[in-house]
Amino acid sequence: MTRTLVVTNDFPPRQGGIQTYVSALIRRQPADSVVVFAPAWEGAASYDRSQAFPIIRHRTSLVLPTPEIRRRVGSLTREYDCDRAWFGAAAPLALLAPTLRDNGIERVMASTHGHETGWVRLPGARQVLHRLAAGVDVVTYITEFTRSILAPVLADVTELRHLPPGVDVAAFNPAIDGAPVRRRLGLDAGTPVVACVSRLVRRKGQDVLIRAWQQVRSRFPDAALLLVGGGPDLKRLQALVERVGATGVHFVGGVSSPDLPSYYAACDVFAMPCRTRRAGLDVEGLGMVYLEAAACARPVIAGSSGGAPEAVRHGETGLVVDDPRSPTAVADSILALLDDRERATAMGAAGRAWIEAVWSWDSLAARWRSLLA
Repeated sequence: MTRTLVVTNDFPPRQGGIQTYVSALIRRQPADSVVVFAPAWEGAASYDRSQAFPIIRHRTSLVLPTPEIRRRVGSLTREYDCDRAWFGAAAPLALLAPTLRDNGIERVMASTHGHETGWVRLPGARQVLHRLAAGVDVVTYITEFTRSILAPVLADVTELRHLPPGVDVAAFNPAIDGAPVRRRLGLDAGTPVVACVSRLVRRKGQDVLIRAWQQVRSRFPDAALLLVGGGPDLKRLQALVERVGATGVHFVGGVSSPDLPSYYAACDVFAMPCRTRRAGLDVEGLGMVYLEAAACARPVIAGSSGGAPEAVRHGETGLVVDDPRSPTAVADSILALLDDRERATAMGAAGRAWIEAVWSWDSLAARWRSLLA
């Protein structure tokens, strides 16, 4: 039986998109087929006891390809008789690949997540990516957009394969009741609700939603906008609400993973008009929130940044806004779905069917196994 050593800086109990990606794929493997090496985080001991597979923690909160770490991963490879290795995020840990091969690893895979598309535009970072890719057998990418950026730099030294994030279709499903969320926020059952679930950073487009909101309220005076999540842009967004006089905007703050599906269920339309910034250095890799909303049978509105349009079937499961910087364009997309509830419902149903067919974690975990086989 093969056994895979997973070396990653991104792993629970720390929260985040890459952490979810890595843990979701690992938890769907046979327990005796994986060993995880990850940094220490508060709550790690409790989390690790609840898992069926071995988790070895480094003493600090960051793992780097230092001589100490090289010795550690080499020792773990031999101790657990591993013959496969996966780097949950390619940079910089894939630089450890030669050490793993020296200790018996036969096949090495490393994953990219979208932010690397900015790095390939920088000469120094591009050289590092090329070097680490040369040491692994497979580099995975999450969207065709990211592949189009990475391939000219990496395809000459490694194999590029598609391994996107997935959705827990049991946790995110159309039967979830959003009524308790609405009651907590003082919203009636018939109130039109638009939700955006994301970190509060400029790329995600919450500021454009706020600027668009009064146009929505002019048609639906009681409509509510839920901004779910925290982040460095909170104070700027709160000030923007005051400056433009937007009403019906609710800053929900961060939400725990178990509670998150109910916020999708509480909305009629999900919208995150993400945009590319900093000359392409700040770009949306995919947008898991679009898939989670679709799994809950909600129509989605996405911006045109990076791989985000690949998380929406335009006109079928939602809408892609070509100009996500335009409050008018964003408002028009929202109103198109709030005005036509039958169309919105059909988009939500189509989105759920698409998620079940293509984006479930179980099918992607099987693909992960095949790529390492």
